[in-house]
Amino acid sequence: MLTPRLAFAEPPPETSTIRLYQMSGVCIAPQYVAEEMLRSEGFTDVQYIASALDVGAPSGFYKLIATGGLDVSIGFIAPFVAQLDAGLPVTLLAGVHVGCFELFATGGVQTVRDLKGRTVAVPERNSSHELFVSSIAAHVGLDPRRDIRWVSHPAPESIQLLAAGKIDAMIGFPPVPGRLGTSSSTAPWIAPGPSTSAAWSVPARSSCASIQWRPSVPCARC
Repeated sequence: MLTPRLAFAEPPPETSTIRLYQMSGVCIAPQYVAEEMLRSEGFTDVQYIASALDVGAPSGFYKLIATGGLDVSIGFIAPFVAQLDAGLPVTLLAGVHVGCFELFATGGVQTVRDLKGRTVAVPERNSSHELFVSSIAAHVGLDPRRDIRWVSHPAPESIQLLAAGKIDAMIGFPPVPGRLGTSSSTAPWIAPGPSTSAAWSVPARSSCASIQWRPSVPCARC
């Protein structure tokens, strides 16, 4: 005969404090939704850390992860892969979503291959933005180091430069694609970037992610 057994709860975490990143991007919304869940797991002090490094310099977040300034956070996969290649103490734990980057270009750029010899704006060199465009370009046979001219501008400035035809393309994540998509003066959408499945429950100096191509991107657009 089956009889009920007592359920034994897991012991509380070794620390009652957990630090996550605070930024304006909507991609990390799951971190805020998870706050009450984290408290139910025994974290009594859930902190969201804002950093001046995030303003115009997205790499600031990744530096905080690698140096122990954050315990857990969501981020884009590409910079984490670069950190792992450099031997930094980062652990990838899990994926959150398949991506939110989109590539926009002027009317003269109809395919990814048309980026050859063109100017592409990113917020910061070697940022996730540049790494994603580079992977897209390499996927269709371009050498992103030689075939693309990279310039650095904050997203709002890049939107204006794109509208004025002073740059040829830019890549962005929400809310940037929404602003571009509703502007009659900006260029057509080209293709989503590789998945930014960058969802990480990253304990101190950890992060997690996976990367894949969106199946909805038609090869003909390449």
